[in-house]
Amino acid sequence: MKPIFTFQSVLQTLKNYFFITLGLAVFTFGWSAFLLPSELTGGGVSGIASLIYFADHRIPVALSTFVINGIFIAVAWKILGSRFCITTGICTAIVSAGFAVFQPMFAHPLVNDTFMCAIIGSGLAGFGVALALNYGGNTGGTDIIVMIIGKFRRVAYGKVTMYINIFIIASSYLITHSVEKLVYSFVVMIAYTIASDTFLDGHRQTYQFMIFSSKNAEIAERINTEMKRGGTFLKGTGTYSHQESDVLLVLVHRRDKQQLMRIITQTDKTAFVSIAKTNAVFGKNFDQIQL
Repeated sequence: MKPIFTFQSVLQTLKNYFFITLGLAVFTFGWSAFLLPSELTGGGVSGIASLIYFADHRIPVALSTFVINGIFIAVAWKILGSRFCITTGICTAIVSAGFAVFQPMFAHPLVNDTFMCAIIGSGLAGFGVALALNYGGNTGGTDIIVMIIGKFRRVAYGKVTMYINIFIIASSYLITHSVEKLVYSFVVMIAYTIASDTFLDGHRQTYQFMIFSSKNAEIAERINTEMKRGGTFLKGTGTYSHQESDVLLVLVHRRDKQQLMRIITQTDKTAFVSIAKTNAVFGKNFDQIQL
């Protein structure tokens, strides 16, 4: 029986959470040093928390972020699974701590130009969240709601997320009453998307895994239980050995790529794996064909 914890697995976990913490620290720094002091907002829970802060400066972004994400996690616990929610809870605590540390430090933005604040702040936030996602982290937030909806209805993940973020940013006008800041906030959303996509190969990037392993059944079981995703066994025959084997085909979102790679390497270090980017994937848990 394999030990649950090994030196390599513990070391890998520590490495992952180091870079997740670093990424989320950069994310909160970008918001705190450039966007919040300029009364600019973006999408997601950080955007909602910033609107609450703009409306009442007695409520810090750290508190709102923690409470809102906590509610979302509690709702998602049974639907999306405890593993996802625990990871999201840890990331939420890191984000809230980052805001608690950085926001009081910056009563004024680091640069006086609002446009530069929008570009620099969103660029840092995009890079930070991309770094965290690359190591299995996330910022929770409105993505949880979209994922819950996706469990029961076929939705276009990227499109629903975009609509939610547009609504959050448009709502900022009701608080700031400034068309200029509203426009700059949309600049924040665009720049943030470009920055994060640059580091993550596209906002809706999906990957096709072809896994050749004698332990494909075990890998598939872990994918089903840990990632709540499925796969497909294909019958293959080696041209050299002429032996039949099962090839495991799996399609995953960008945010699931690192977790799947960890499952494969932990189960079978000798597995042969082919990874290809896909232009689009349509169907359950992915985007819906729009005609």
